[in-house]
Amino acid sequence: MKYELRDLVIGYPGHEVAGPMTATLCEGELACLLGPNGAGKSTLLRTLAAFQPALAGEIRLGNRELGQIPARELSTLVGVVLTERIKTQGISVREMVGMGRMPYTNFWGRLTAKDQKHVELAIGQVGIEALAERRMQTLSDGERQKVMIAKTLAQETPIILLDEPTAFLDFPSKVEMMLLLRRLAHEMGKSIFLSTHDLDLALQTADSLWLLGATGNELRRELLVGTPRELVDDLPRFFSSEHLDFDTEHLRFNIHI
Repeated sequence: MKYELRDLVIGYPGHEVAGPMTATLCEGELACLLGPNGAGKSTLLRTLAAFQPALAGEIRLGNRELGQIPARELSTLVGVVLTERIKTQGISVREMVGMGRMPYTNFWGRLTAKDQKHVELAIGQVGIEALAERRMQTLSDGERQKVMIAKTLAQETPIILLDEPTAFLDFPSKVEMMLLLRRLAHEMGKSIFLSTHDLDLALQTADSLWLLGATGNELRRELLVGTPRELVDDLPRFFSSEHLDFDTEHLRFNIHI
């Protein structure tokens, strides 16, 4: 299922943040949203998740406009993993993953045998079987992120949006997280879209990059989309600094001390 932006303008009433933007998130693709602070990454992600309306243009999911899809149906199409911690005192990992089945349960929210099967499958897909009986408050940041991804997999959505999934993780955990998301996209055919500040990891793992940043006019921001190799000449412009040099051959930033 494709996620299409058509002349999309994002922001708030009286304040345009970025746009117009045209782009497509394809099935089975890991796409990383990059850009300097204040470029509008969080606003774009919230707009794609239908948490706030677009100012102009449209977002199409399949052959329908995003705003025309009922909320309950949308929850079976788009899963969202946020950075903010939610209160989970006393909830087990298995119970948290089971909450991903809410779009499919009855009025009482009871899980059927089919629902339980999807929960166990999601736990296995993320590799957290050993954590299933643990309480959420006992987990590390990396373990919590995996649980929230498993919850979204149990939700069975073809599209997954993530806000800074590698934030607060140590470097090995960041690498493991990005490789996990890449595997889920490729092996399960999910369309996975995430915002991140981890440039080098995105360059090495993403199928496509979405570069969002200021143009010559500070009040207008552009979006460039392509593979890391296709955007090799644009990356230095978006992340310029006297202490940074971009290695176009190896697709990485070098620091000058």
